[in-house]
Amino acid sequence: MSNELKIGLPKGSLQEATFVLMRRAGFSFSVNSRSYFPECDDPEISGVLIRAQEIARYVEQGVFDAGLTGLDWVRENGADVVEIADLVYSKATRRKARWVLAVAEGSDFESVKDLEGKRIATEAVNLTDEYFRSHGVSANVEFSWGATEVKVPDLVDAIVEITETGSSLRANKLRIIDTVLETNTKLIANKDAWADPWKKQKIENLSMLLRAALDAEGLVGLKANVPNGSLGDVVAILPEEKRPTVSPLRDHDGNEIPWSAIEVILPQEVVRTIVPAMKRAGASDIFEYPLNKVIP
Repeated sequence: MSNELKIGLPKGSLQEATFVLMRRAGFSFSVNSRSYFPECDDPEISGVLIRAQEIARYVEQGVFDAGLTGLDWVRENGADVVEIADLVYSKATRRKARWVLAVAEGSDFESVKDLEGKRIATEAVNLTDEYFRSHGVSANVEFSWGATEVKVPDLVDAIVEITETGSSLRANKLRIIDTVLETNTKLIANKDAWADPWKKQKIENLSMLLRAALDAEGLVGLKANVPNGSLGDVVAILPEEKRPTVSPLRDHDGNEIPWSAIEVILPQEVVRTIVPAMKRAGASDIFEYPLNKVIP
């Protein structure tokens, strides 16, 4: 197929969160547990599941036209790609993750300067080397194949590890002394693909819809019918920055009646206080509906 966008999707911890976000953006992927080639309901998109650590490199080489991977792995690979959009989501939270420098709770290390000549374990060797160089510190940075937290202090003096909440580090009696890099998922593109008009538009459309899906998180739509005499009271209940759309209601013959319909988008957590107050102020036929996407 000439009009096909090949996209690298992260396999592993980020896979399910990515599929959920894609589905809310309007792209449904299906894959069985043994396949690396999910099928998309958009015939113009071809997906491949691969470790996030490798996606940026394959996008740079043109194996993929685009990909979803972390800023950390773009930097770790030194990948020369087009960074299209920040998409702040992960398997557990909707906030950025951090690569942190951590040491044993009881150690005397207080800053990166204290680690001169020490041994550091990490999966992100290039990021860590660059970090120590930027602080003028010479350290022995070694690649860790996993279970990095358990290596301190018996095998190494410190680690550089990714964390969202810090709970795993605390559970392993580790103390964070600095942040190496804040990271989040990014939509990236191959430079040649970005120069192709059809692929560029397809990537831009995908970017718009993914960001709209993220922007809709935590928001709901609210509709109600309100007697015109109570309209001011009902609108006054809404948060000041949330102005509703107000439309006149008509009867079956098309004649205006002294009622209006209002519609507004609100954070979900405020609805539990807003709705009872609206009802008491005279609103009726109130209903709440979920949002998949919000596009400014």
